[in-house]
Formats: sequence, structure tokens, C-alpha cells
Amino acid sequence: MRFGQRVVTPQQLLFGLALLLCLSPLGSAPLALALGLGVALLAGNPFPAHTKRYTSQLLQWSVVGLGFGMNAEAAWRAGQEGLLFTVVSILSTLVLGYLVGRWLGIARNTSHLIASGTAICGGSAIAAVGPVVQASDEEMSVALGTVFVLNAIALFAFPLIGEALHLSQHQFGLWAAIAIHDTSSVVGAASHYGDEALQVATTVKLARALWIIPVALGTAALFRSRGARVKPPYFILGFVGAMLLATYVPALQPFAQVLVKLAKVGLTLTLFLIGAGLSRQVLKAVGPRPFLQGVVLWLVISGASLWLIVHTVS
Repeated sequence: MRFGQRVVTPQQLLFGLALLLCLSPLGSAPLALALGLGVALLAGNPFPAHTKRYTSQLLQWSVVGLGFGMNAEAAWRAGQEGLLFTVVSILSTLVLGYLVGRWLGIARNTSHLIASGTAICGGSAIAAVGPVVQASDEEMSVALGTVFVLNAIALFAFPLIGEALHLSQHQFGLWAAIAIHDTSSVVGAASHYGDEALQVATTVKLARALWIIPVALGTAALFRSRGARVKPPYFILGFVGAMLLATYVPALQPFAQVLVKLAKVGLTLTLFLIGAGLSRQVLKAVGPRPFLQGVVLWLVISGASLWLIVHTVS
């Protein structure tokens, strides 16, 4: 098909139509991820390099934009409440990941990458820890593929489970931040559940993401990696700055509301790109044993955190 001087392939046309649907009034976080997955698995992603390049940047700017819709004092209280859950869940997930990996006979690097991604923040943690353990491309692909598949399931399943159990907005936001891997899926599931859930989930998840630094440093010591460099998640500082401006500079409120709307659109596009990046090759790279490790860790952390939240958080 030709548009002016440009020839557009059916694959590119399908990608564009799905993208426009995401931006329409019908667009939502679950729909965006589903459309991205559909495009990737049915026709293939016609822009793999661009998708990989822009996904992380778009997610980070979207998270910063969401900060303009947060109250700093409420976020501080949510962060304090989630601190104990965060510390306990991260440490227990890493230990359990090591034990399950040994039991299943999974390579040490792959096992640790999956455990780190489950414990902290999915793909971001794997991307930070991978170079520290000098992981190969195949090991990175297996870990990322495992986490991304479980992220996709969580984005659809968690709101349904929350509604079935009559979780409050606060309870769901805390549970999503602890039990869903990637920040994008956490924010997507929480935004679908409600505004309060979104605020709690985003705050707790970003506080959790800061643990990338100590976990990566601990990994360097454990694996005896010399000269390892850890890249801090600087975009979290932008989120905090946006939150402080929105809370203590009332004159910015009209402008802040526009930025929050744009951030939600950006998040929807991010989830579409994440889905489009989950190709058949990535799925084939995930073997049964690494995937089983990821499922076991995910079910344990999801079930245990849900039980604790239901019985200790009102």
C-alpha cells in the first residue's frame, strides 16, 4: 500500500491501526498490552529497533508525569507503610529464587536474574544486574522473557482478583507494587483499579525500585565481579520533584493536570510497545525450567503478600 511517496506494508498498517486504537477513547492499559501482543504474535513487530529504544524512555517520562498527580505527604505515608513489606519480600524472594534455581538445575546467572527481576522491578532490575554478573544475551533474553510473560498475565489478572476479593484501593495498590514485576504493569493494573490504588502503587513501586542499587552491589560482591557499574534509576528523582511541585506549588495545578493526562497516554503507549516487543523469538527463548522458577516465585510472593495485606492493612 502506498501513501504519497512512502510504501506501507500490511504489517506496518496493522501496527499503526492498533496504535491509533490505543490512543482512542477506548484505549486502556490492558487493551494496549493485548493489542501489542496481538500485533507481535500475529504479524510481527515492524519496528523492533524503535520499540526497544523508546519503551524505556517513554515509561520513565510517563512515571515523572504521574508525579504531578500525587500528594507528597500521602505518598510519604504510603512509602513508609510499604517499607517493611518491601524489605521482607525482596530478601525472601532472592533467597527463595536461589533455592528454587538450585532445585531445578538452572544456570546461576539465569536464576539470579529471574529472582532479581521478581524481587524488585522486572526488566529494569534484570537490565541493571545483568552486566554485573556478565550475563550473556541468551541469559538476559530468558530472564526478560519470563518476567514479561508473567507481567502480561498480572496486568489482566490482578484487577479481577482484587475485585473478587473486594480489596480496597489502598490494599490493591500495595499488593500490586509488591507482587507485579515491572513498573509499567504495576501502574497499568493500579490505574485500571482506581486513582488511590494508582498513587499507592506508584509510590511504593518506585521506592522499591531504589533497591536496584544495593542488590546490584551485593550481586557484584557475591559473584566477585570486578569493575561492575550500577546505573541508578535517576528518573525516580524526577517523579519526586514533580510530586513536590504539585503538592507545594498550587499555582501549577492546571498545568499539572494536563501533564498527568499526557502521562497516562504515555503509559498506555508504553504498554503497547512492551506487548509489541514480546516476539515469538523471545517466547521460544524461555525454557520450561526458568519459566517454572519465575512462576513459583511469582505465586509465592503474590500469595504471601496478599494474605499479609488482607490481614494487616485496612
